[in-house]
Amino acid sequence: MPLPSLDQIREAQELVYRTMPPTPQYTWPLLNQRLGTEVWVKHENHTPLGAFKLRSALVYAHWLKQMQPSTTGFVAATRGNFGQGAGMAARLLGLKAVIVVPHGNSVEKNRAMIAQGAELIEHGEDFQEALEHARRLARERDLVMFESYHERLAWGTATYALEFLQGTPPLDIVYVPIGMGSSICGMAAARNALGLTTEIVGVVDSASPAYAISFRERKVVSAPARSRLADGVACRTPHPDALEILFANVARVIQVSESRIAEAMIAVYADTHNLAEGAGAVSLAAALDERASLRGKRVGIVLTGGNIDREVFAAVLNGALEPARSE
Repeated sequence: MPLPSLDQIREAQELVYRTMPPTPQYTWPLLNQRLGTEVWVKHENHTPLGAFKLRSALVYAHWLKQMQPSTTGFVAATRGNFGQGAGMAARLLGLKAVIVVPHGNSVEKNRAMIAQGAELIEHGEDFQEALEHARRLARERDLVMFESYHERLAWGTATYALEFLQGTPPLDIVYVPIGMGSSICGMAAARNALGLTTEIVGVVDSASPAYAISFRERKVVSAPARSRLADGVACRTPHPDALEILFANVARVIQVSESRIAEAMIAVYADTHNLAEGAGAVSLAAALDERASLRGKRVGIVLTGGNIDREVFAAVLNGALEPARSE
């Protein structure tokens, strides 16, 4: 599947900027001290939804509406941020949004999706079961399936990546969380379009290792998705199109423990006074794991979102969160 060109990414930016401004990228002295090198953070927690997913949803929804102008709405599966993006994009287009989440999903993310006007349905024990149910609903209700990975989603995520890579001094390495893959594919698109040599490293929660295993095995491999803290990267089955892009453009995919993710969330709060949800903190968690090898390198961290339930964040700060069991 081809990645968008520089002109196509800029076209997507024009669409995104009708709804939101570019987000900032900052280097924070305390984070630099913590990692022992120069670190830049892309603050996608500063979008109107508190996460990068708005960008991809806006671009994808606009394209879907052009392709199927008679549609009355979308069906999407999510753990929260993608559903907020789909809900907001549908609302802006005057369409209906039906969002399917697994049981036990974030209470506050559920409330945020309903606030966007979406119909919320709980089904299944993990994201994959919610996704399969969403596809059935799309057929039954004659609505358009708002897929969790599509090349137009990567066009949208490439808009933040282009801002990041153009808004910082040249980065030697950038760590990007992987959920279904649109974010890291967008980063690859922007890097390639700018002709840069920045090393791209994908990061997953060790409690949901499917993308790391699949990257190593060079094929789609399903694995249990047991993430409790980093629900936004709790993928059971990788998307083959996203994997092909990773194979060609990503240096490696690494796993981080949920205890390290919690440490990274605390570090973001202590050093920058920003909130990072678990999935948003996995990039910093990876840099913390690899800090000994980062000395003298300029490092990029993508903080993909800050939407975390208050009780969960309080448990993280108090060291009271029981980590998920990894394989």
